[in-house]
Amino acid sequence: MVKGLYTAYTGMVEEQRRLDVLTNNLANANTTGYKKEGATNASFAEKLALRIKDTAHPNLAAGMGYIKMGVKVGETYTNYEQGGFRVTDEPSDLAIGGEGFFAIEYTDKQGNTSIKYTRDGAFTVDNEGYFRTSDGDYLLNMGAALAGRTGDNAHVRVDPMLDYQVDSQGNIWQEGVNIGQVGVVDIDNYDYILKYGENLYDIQEGGNVVATNDMLLEQGALETSNVNIVDEMVSMITIQRAFEAGQKMIQAEDETIEMAVSQVGRV
Repeated sequence: MVKGLYTAYTGMVEEQRRLDVLTNNLANANTTGYKKEGATNASFAEKLALRIKDTAHPNLAAGMGYIKMGVKVGETYTNYEQGGFRVTDEPSDLAIGGEGFFAIEYTDKQGNTSIKYTRDGAFTVDNEGYFRTSDGDYLLNMGAALAGRTGDNAHVRVDPMLDYQVDSQGNIWQEGVNIGQVGVVDIDNYDYILKYGENLYDIQEGGNVVATNDMLLEQGALETSNVNIVDEMVSMITIQRAFEAGQKMIQAEDETIEMAVSQVGRV
């Protein structure tokens, strides 16, 4: 009976974790370039149940068979499937079609500078012509992005007084002259990508930056999140039903234990 309580409890904890992931997806449904997350279930390893205080087998506990001890969080993963495009007609807005990430020179609150990656192409051009994110961080050019280099010569810059065009390969043109290339790179193994926060990604040790072979850049558009609100709501209902089933199981186990204590104990 106690095992039944534990099994129901682990199932409810797992559904709560899945709900946390789902609500985070819904909260970011309108976040530019956001990639939804998912959670998988995994069962605990089977254990051999043994008879205790069984005098029929002196000095040797007899096995009763294998039992499962409930479920646990298997893995939380990110779905990198491309989202749709929303046309803005803003020349500084860029959307990545296919694979790849914008390389960003990120500066934290302590003043430490590092390179982060994002699919959010909502950039603005400042008075000096630098492409910046909504938080003021610089967009890196292709050479700096591949080399992992930061600094003044690593930033994408245009003449703010002139019109500019960005072609499908990220090349920037002003008055017919190629003045640079947007830093869009890829990661050789997405298992080494970590969500940093602020719609940015980081690479843990073992991951390497590589040139992307499947990328088309769209100027004047933004990539929307790949969260399907209808699918997420259906999943929320499924999670709620599973959570309620765990509650009912605990109530049934509690009633059974109460009966065993209050009635069977008097026999």
